[in-house]
Amino acid sequence: MTNPVSTHPDTARVHDGVVEVIAARTLYDVGHLRPESHFEADLGIDSVIMESVLLSVREHFALSAELPAGPATIGELVDAVRAALAADAESGAPAPAATDAGAADPVTEAVVAAAMRQTQYQRNQLALDADLEGELGVDSVVLTSVVAEATERLGLTGPAPDLAGATTLRALADALRACAPAVRNTAQGAEAAGGAGTDTPEPRRAPGSAPGTGPDDWDHRSMKDFTEQRDPDLFAKTRSFAGYLRSREKDRLYWYGMPLHSKCGNRAVIFDELEGRKREFLMFASNNYLGLANHPGVIEAVVDATRTYGATHTGSRFIGGTNMLHKELERRLAAFKQRPACIVYPGGYSANLGAISALVKSYDTLVVDRLNHMSIVDGARLSGAVRKIYRHNDMADLERILSRSAEQGTGGRLIVADGVFSMHGDVCDLPEIVRLAKEYDARVMIDDAHSTGVLGVRGSGTAEHFGLKGEVDLELGTMSKTLAGMGGFVVGEEEVVEYLRYYSNSYVFAANIPAGVAAGLIAAIDVIEAEPERLKRLWTNIGTLRGRLLEAGFDLEHSESAILPIVIGDERRAMEMGRAVRARGLFCQTVVYPGVPLGDARLRVSVTCEHTPQDLDLAAEIFVDAARETGVLPTP
Repeated sequence: MTNPVSTHPDTARVHDGVVEVIAARTLYDVGHLRPESHFEADLGIDSVIMESVLLSVREHFALSAELPAGPATIGELVDAVRAALAADAESGAPAPAATDAGAADPVTEAVVAAAMRQTQYQRNQLALDADLEGELGVDSVVLTSVVAEATERLGLTGPAPDLAGATTLRALADALRACAPAVRNTAQGAEAAGGAGTDTPEPRRAPGSAPGTGPDDWDHRSMKDFTEQRDPDLFAKTRSFAGYLRSREKDRLYWYGMPLHSKCGNRAVIFDELEGRKREFLMFASNNYLGLANHPGVIEAVVDATRTYGATHTGSRFIGGTNMLHKELERRLAAFKQRPACIVYPGGYSANLGAISALVKSYDTLVVDRLNHMSIVDGARLSGAVRKIYRHNDMADLERILSRSAEQGTGGRLIVADGVFSMHGDVCDLPEIVRLAKEYDARVMIDDAHSTGVLGVRGSGTAEHFGLKGEVDLELGTMSKTLAGMGGFVVGEEEVVEYLRYYSNSYVFAANIPAGVAAGLIAAIDVIEAEPERLKRLWTNIGTLRGRLLEAGFDLEHSESAILPIVIGDERRAMEMGRAVRARGLFCQTVVYPGVPLGDARLRVSVTCEHTPQDLDLAAEIFVDAARETGVLPTP
């Protein structure tokens, strides 16, 4: 006779497991997921998400057969899982393996539960000693959310502590437990408030509250302090941030979004909204690397095509939105990149979102460089794939991750890296990436946003730079930088490109670039091919300014492109140097969190072929003077 415990699995245990999976896949709070919750009417889970939920539930419980597609509520799905487990038990199928994240103290349990919600992993995928970046794909932004949610689950008030140094979930729990006596006592089963003689930690300031006073009353908060402010009023964090933003603007430290009143060349007129007047600046914050945005032929092409075809086409590429110029642009981009086919998206950001989410699914693995652009990060999140992060340009770490993922998974693997890293200016180690991809049967996509028009003899990008044309599966780019327009693109094999046309939501369900923009982009490619001296002049300018800045003692990291990062580290000092640079009439980007991690603040200097030798001499002088004024460089 069959054991009834085996044939009728515990309903509560199954319910908890199902709810955990749904919470991870949908980001709903577990308390919102009730047995009677209807997947569509109550939870908004459509058929596409439901397919992922059913697959994840099956993997979570190690079921031998597929679950039926019929359950309409959580309770019905629980019943279906119980029936499947009972059937497996009767047939002698092995029970699912336990995970060390399942039996945990309250602190660890809070950390694991928060990690599940913030990463969409299932509990059995969260090994406590797995490396957060390399094995779980938890970057600094996601880690901030995990810590904030775990802190809230533990009943701690104020902002979450900065635990960026924790590299595993176990270390994260230990650090949380150590940072506040109340947490330690909870984990030990003591009173949450602690006993007599317990050292009471200094109360933490809530995000958005008045900053602590120091010798100079400096507000030590950063934008990180406003990402996880919890309040029943959804807009509470916006009011907190508004006060912080106004104070930064008052001190002339935040100077973002000031409007241009001229073309953007080597110089530009910008309206200073803080002073209420126009000012001319030396422009070193433009990605117009080859000066094509102001080229008469490009501008004329935009104007002529707009007169012929109208301002826009008012539809997606599939529904009335394809113009003959779109087809010609894709043909020209494929030829320029020396690849068989090309697809054009509305933007570079949407190209990464669309391509990654179309090709990579929850059962696949996305392997990414730690410093990739945020569009790649968001594409990974949208795909629902297992994300692995390797240390920046560390090929030994990439090989370690590829080796482990090959042993653990049955899905495909896609390695994605920036060609030129946008805040650092260095170039990916493409030869090793390609070699490792072949060895471990992975595909490669390189984002050439800052490489197109800059790297390679013809300016076609990273693959040409390394002599690896045809060795990279997908080359992605944006057309808002060197190509002087708008839009994004992906080039690759024809079958892959055609698949992207039908499965990239950011292509199928979005209007594409206007015909006039497409015409301008075609003209820009014409200029690149007809005037190779622009690329030579760009590299002459890069070498000149780079040499002057290095000679002065600036840290430019490993820049090998038109992006020269002046690394400062401290956020306050970086903002103060940015202010000093602008006061002297030069405009470049001041990059702080979330553009770079805390402690890695910098000025980002973009060189173009339009800068004159006099511009470069003056720029070097301004950077040195501003650095000495603010203490970035010592005074002579």
